[in-house]
Amino acid sequence: MASSSCIDLDRFKLIPLSLTSICNCHSHHPPSRTLSLSLPRCSISRIGLFLDGSRVREVSGVPRTIFLKYPRIITAVSRTEPDRLFDDEEVNKGNSTTEGDIPTSELKQKDSQLKKRVVFGLGIGISVGGVVLAGGWVFTVALAAAVFVGAREYFELVRSRGIADGMTPPPRYVSRVCSVICALMPLLTLYLGQIDVSVTSAAFVVAMALLMQRRIPRFAQLTSAMFGLFYIGYLPCFWVKLRCRLAVPALNTGLGASWPVLLGGPTQWTVGLVATLISFSSIIAADTFAFIGGKAFGRTPLTNISPKKTWEGALAGLGGCVATSVVLSKTFCWPTSLLSAVAFGFLNFFGSLFGDLTESMIKRDAGVKDSGSLIPGHGGILDRVDSYIFTGALAYSFVKMLLPLYGV
Repeated sequence: MASSSCIDLDRFKLIPLSLTSICNCHSHHPPSRTLSLSLPRCSISRIGLFLDGSRVREVSGVPRTIFLKYPRIITAVSRTEPDRLFDDEEVNKGNSTTEGDIPTSELKQKDSQLKKRVVFGLGIGISVGGVVLAGGWVFTVALAAAVFVGAREYFELVRSRGIADGMTPPPRYVSRVCSVICALMPLLTLYLGQIDVSVTSAAFVVAMALLMQRRIPRFAQLTSAMFGLFYIGYLPCFWVKLRCRLAVPALNTGLGASWPVLLGGPTQWTVGLVATLISFSSIIAADTFAFIGGKAFGRTPLTNISPKKTWEGALAGLGGCVATSVVLSKTFCWPTSLLSAVAFGFLNFFGSLFGDLTESMIKRDAGVKDSGSLIPGHGGILDRVDSYIFTGALAYSFVKMLLPLYGV
C-alpha cells in the first residue's frame, strides 16, 4: 500500500512555473498551450500537494474547482520535477525519518565513526589519567605538546576564509612563533613558578614582530595574535600551577595513605593532584550528561552559537558535574566541606561550558565543523580540550584563594 505524503510548494511562490516541457512528455496530449503561475496573478501564498503513491489526491491552498480542472497538469508536476519539489525539504508522514529510510552505507559509516570515537576516547582518557598521576615534568611536557598543536589549530582557524574575509590575519611566521611561545609557557610555569614575566615578554616579541613587518600592520593582526597567546598559552598554564605547584599533602585521603611507594607513595597525593582529578572528572561528567540529557530531553536551544546545545542538556550536565564533584570529594576526603564540593562542581561546569562555547564561536566564524583532524572521530585537539581551557584558571583560583588551608 502506497504511503501518503505532502509536498510544500511555498518556496516556488516567487518563481513562475511553466508546464510546456511537462506536457511534451505525454505524446497523446500535444502541447497546445503553456500554463504559467506567478505570485502577482495568484492570490495563493502556499500550495501543498498531498500525494497517494504517484497520484495527486488533494491540493491544500488551491480551490477544488481549479484542482478538478487541471488534475493531469498538477500530477505531471509531481512526477516530472521531483527534485525541484524536494530541493529544500521533504515533509513525509509524521514529519520524521525512520531508521529503515537511512541507507545501509550511511548506517555503517555512523557505526564506524562511533566505534572510533569510543576507542580513541578510552585511549585518551587512560593516557590523560596516567599523565595526571605522574605529574611533574611528565604532566607539563604533555600539556606543552597539546598546547603547541592547539595553537597551530587556532592560528589555522584565524587564517581560514570565514574569519580572514573580515580581518587581516597575522603573517604565517608570526603564527608559528606564537605557537612555539605558547608551548614554552607551561614549561616556564613549572620551573619559574609564575607566568607573568613570560607572558609579558611573549607579548612584546609578538608585537615587535608585527610592527616590523614589511607590510603595513593591522590592528586585527595584533588582537588575534594576543588573544591566541592568552587563550592557548596563558590559560592552560594554570593546570601546571594547580597540579604541580600546590604540593600540600592531602592528609585525609585514605587512597593516598595506601599508595605504592614505587608510584610515589603517600606524598604523591597532594591537594593539587586531588583537585586536578576532581576537576577533570567533573568536566567529563558534564560533557557526558549534557550529551545524554540533550539527546533525551533537549527541546529549548541554549544559544545560537551552538544550535545543538539545549537548556535541558545544560541542566543535565550541571547535575552530573556537581554530583561527580561531591562523590569524589567523599572518596578523597577533599574538600572537607560539602558546600565547597558543590561550589567546586558549579565552577567546573561553568568554566567548561564557557570554554566550549568560545571554541564553537571561533569555529562558527571560520566556517568549519572541527578545528582539525588529528584524533579520528573527535576532530582536533581544540575540540577535545576546549572545556578545559578556562576551567584550570577558575579551579586554581578557587582552591588557592577561597578554600581555607586549600580545603584540607
